Amino acid sequence: MYLSLNQYLRSVFGERVQKISLDAGFTCPNRDGTKGRGGCIYCDARGSGTGAYGSGKDIAEQMKAGINWAVRRYGARKFIAYFQSFSNTYGPLDRLEAIYTQALVGPEVVGLSIGTRPDCVDKERLELISRLGEGRMVWMEYGLQSASDATLARINRKHTVSDFVRAVEVSKEYGLMTCAHVIFGLPGEGRSEMEDTIRLLSDLRVEGIKFHHLYIVENTELNRLYRAGNYKPIVQEDYVEMVAWALATLPKGTVIQRLTGDPPRNELVAPDWSLDKRQTIAMIQDRIKRICAVSG
Repeated sequence: MYLSLNQYLRSVFGERVQKISLDAGFTCPNRDGTKGRGGCIYCDARGSGTGAYGSGKDIAEQMKAGINWAVRRYGARKFIAYFQSFSNTYGPLDRLEAIYTQALVGPEVVGLSIGTRPDCVDKERLELISRLGEGRMVWMEYGLQSASDATLARINRKHTVSDFVRAVEVSKEYGLMTCAHVIFGLPGEGRSEMEDTIRLLSDLRVEGIKFHHLYIVENTELNRLYRAGNYKPIVQEDYVEMVAWALATLPKGTVIQRLTGDPPRNELVAPDWSLDKRQTIAMIQDRIKRICAVSG
């Protein structure tokens, strides 16, 4: 049907590999005033991170705690250091090198995954990451969200589609794998815009993709739009259909790292179906099976 991240990692390493989420205390040029304030319309003050940095844990401590948990929970023996919160290339090179190095605590850390914005990388940063990650699997996770510049402006991303294309192309020059983050159900987008996003990623041959639906949480500009009646979230059936279409369209071998978003339960405003991740994934899997059956 599709190649999941777990399947892909097992095919490469011969066993389970667990990602360890890290919070290095980075911010974002769309928050600190360099490009804007407040971030994207759907982003709250915490971003997507664990909050571990704010509790005083450095990267080495976070890695140790995460590895210990993964060993107990899954019996894992190999790990990927995943810099998740905000823009993890947005800082001076010497700080980046020190932080990334802290994560590579031993040979059991077989990979490095760095989440960031496509306008927060350049050749110097990617060369550094390539050098530090030599001998390991290295993923650059770029938030694209949409292949429409009009949509990116509407959601206050403060970067362009061309920024993303350039980030992918330069990453490939340094032998780094790329994973695109995509959101379905963005304001002003219909099926054609979402299809255009998938076609761009297919043309660029990104190695991986994470699908998200746009959910609404408290203390965001999106919530204010929703409360005012100016935004209606995507319905579950339409999201399922869109993801299934994308899975059938993307090049064979594209690594599917995520099928749906995972909102904080106590902060979710809408849609309610966001909380039933298992059902949404089951619906996507059923739909792609039927698509495959019809296509032969």
